[in-house]
Amino acid sequence: MGKRKENEQALSDPELIRRCTEGEVRAQELLYRRYFSFAMSVALRYTCDEGKAMEIVNDSYMKVLDKISEFDNTKAFRSWYGRIVVNSAIDNFRRNARHSSHLQISDIGMHEEQEPEIDATLSAADILTLFSQLPENYRLTFNLFEIEGYTHDEIGQMLGITASSSRSNLARAKKALRELYIKNFNPVRSNNEIV
Repeated sequence: MGKRKENEQALSDPELIRRCTEGEVRAQELLYRRYFSFAMSVALRYTCDEGKAMEIVNDSYMKVLDKISEFDNTKAFRSWYGRIVVNSAIDNFRRNARHSSHLQISDIGMHEEQEPEIDATLSAADILTLFSQLPENYRLTFNLFEIEGYTHDEIGQMLGITASSSRSNLARAKKALRELYIKNFNPVRSNNEIV
């Protein structure tokens, strides 16, 4: 049993992908497990809910299996899969956007634009906590523009909004993040502010 597991771990991505295209269930399971953490980390950037993130990961992996025969082995699987996870997150947003109105941040003050002093000890968990407080449409636009590198025109097409709405969502997301940071992690400034 141990020898089999070692051999499975030593399989290259191209070999796993070849076996997946042949319908080998064990290879499909191995590929899923190998990239689960990566896919989950991408999905969690687009939704705060672990259940929704898991749904996005599973939906995206089903798409991978459907399209794996079209994968170009000269390219990195991780990048290809990441793009599918992002597209699945967008699909999830669209499905949910039909059933909810746009959220607003009510506790964000209308303060003069000033850059807060950044705490270098801010952890990834702290950043994710701040990010999770953004409304879904702001979080999605921020991710697509700042992390994935899409243009506002492309984001508008993906989300069914105008490019100017995408720009506005990004600006509001950045402002909200600044204010949330000041409120939660920069007590010196937030205590000295005049409200």
